[in-house]
Amino acid sequence: MTSRGSKATARTSSEARAVARTQTLIKGEHGIGTVRKTTLPGGLRIVTETLPSVRSATFGIWAHVGSRDETPALNGATHYLEHLLFKGTRKRSALDISSAIDAVGGEMNAFTAKEYTCYYARVLDTDLPLAIDVVCDMLTGSLIREEDVDVERGAILEEIAMTEDDAGDCVHDLFAHTMFGDNALGRPVLGTVDTVNALTADRIRRFYKKHYDPTHLVVAAAGNVDHNKVVRQVRAAFEKAGAFRDPVAVPIAPRDGRRTIRTAGRVELIGRKTEQAHVILGMPGLARTDDRRWAMGVLNTALGGGMSSRLFQEVREKRGMAYSVYSYTSGFADCGLFGVYAGCRPSQVHDVLKICRDELDHVAEHGLTDDEIARAIGQLRGSTVLGLEDTGALMNRIGKSELCWGEQMSVDDMLGRIASVTPDDVRAVARDVLGRRPSLSVIGPLKDKQASRLHDAVA
Repeated sequence: MTSRGSKATARTSSEARAVARTQTLIKGEHGIGTVRKTTLPGGLRIVTETLPSVRSATFGIWAHVGSRDETPALNGATHYLEHLLFKGTRKRSALDISSAIDAVGGEMNAFTAKEYTCYYARVLDTDLPLAIDVVCDMLTGSLIREEDVDVERGAILEEIAMTEDDAGDCVHDLFAHTMFGDNALGRPVLGTVDTVNALTADRIRRFYKKHYDPTHLVVAAAGNVDHNKVVRQVRAAFEKAGAFRDPVAVPIAPRDGRRTIRTAGRVELIGRKTEQAHVILGMPGLARTDDRRWAMGVLNTALGGGMSSRLFQEVREKRGMAYSVYSYTSGFADCGLFGVYAGCRPSQVHDVLKICRDELDHVAEHGLTDDEIARAIGQLRGSTVLGLEDTGALMNRIGKSELCWGEQMSVDDMLGRIASVTPDDVRAVARDVLGRRPSLSVIGPLKDKQASRLHDAVA
C-alpha cells in the first residue's frame, strides 16, 4: 500500500520531469543553418533551422497520420480532415484564416500523404508570430462543424473528379493498388466517391481527437527564426488551447514494422478514352530506413532521373516514343516501390514497355557503367542542395526527418552519404530490386488485342 507521503513524492517527481528539453542537433557553419530541437512537457516536439541571412520564414506542423492509418470505411478521412482544419476555429472563421496570411503577402497550404500530413505557412520573418498563431489555432481549435463537413464534401468530390480526369496522375494511384492490393497503402489518399460520401462529422471528429494529440505532432520552422521565441509562442498557443493533457507524455516513435510485398506479375488496366496510354512498370523497392537507399537513389537517377538517363535516352531521344518518361522511388516505413512511368501513343505501348523492361533486365544483370554512376552521384548531390534553397524546403526536411526518422542529418552528411556510394553498392541494389518480376498498371484506350498482350511485359 502506498502512503500519502509517497504519493506526493511520486507526483512531485513526475512534475519535475515535465520540463522542456532543448538540444542543438546541427551546429550551423559554412552557410548551413543551426538546427535545434525542444521537446515540451506533453510530448510536443519543436525543431527549427535558423538562417539569419534570409528574410523569410516557413512554419509548419506535421501530424503522424496518413491514409495508411485509415480503415476501409474511413478511406479519405485524413485528407478530409486536412480540408476541414481550414474551415474555422473558436477564434477565426475560414475567411479570417485565409485573409490573415493574405494580408501579409504570405502563402498557406497543407498536404496529405500515406504516412503523414503537414500544414504550413510561409511569410516574411517579421510576420512569423502571426503564422505561428494561425497554424497552431487551426491544429488545436478546429470546430469541425457539420455544415462545414457538408460543404467541403463537394469540394473534395471535385478534387477526386479532377484527379480522375488526369490519367497521368491517376495511374500512380492505380499502381499503388496493383502493388499493395486492397489495404491502406493500396487505397487512394483522397478516398473514393463512396467513402467520402459516407464520412460524417462525428467520425471525422473522433479521428481528429485520436491523431492530433501533441505526442503525434512535430512543429518545424526554418528561415530567419529564433528558436527560443518559436518555442515560447508555440507553447503558449498549445497551453491556451488546453492541448497538453498529460505533462509527462512522450512523443510517439517513428513508424516501424516489417511488410513483405510479394506482388509479382500483376497487371491492372483501366480502359479510358485518352489520347495517350499511361503506363507504370515497377516492383517492390526499399523502405525509407533501409541503408541501401543512398545507392538506390543513385540507381534511380541514372536509370530515369534526368535527360541523360538511360530510359530518357532510349525511349525519347533515340526513338521519340514518349514525351515524358522517368523512374521514381517511394519509401515507406516498412516497404517501398520502384516504378518507371511513360506516356505514349496507344499503338506504341508494347514497344515502350519492351524497351523499359529490357533496360531494367540489363541493369539488373550487368549493372551500370562507372561513368553513369559517377554522373548520377554528381546529379543527385547537386539536386539535393538546389532543392533546399528556400525556407519551405528546409522546413519540410527537418519536420519530416524528425517525424519519420527521429533524427536530423546535416546537408554535408547527406552529400557525404551520396558521395560514398560505390559502383558495387549500386550494382548490388540493382540486382536485388530490378531482378524481381515486375507488375504493370495502364490507363488508356487499349483494344482487346493490345490488352491481352500486356502480360508479356511482366512475364
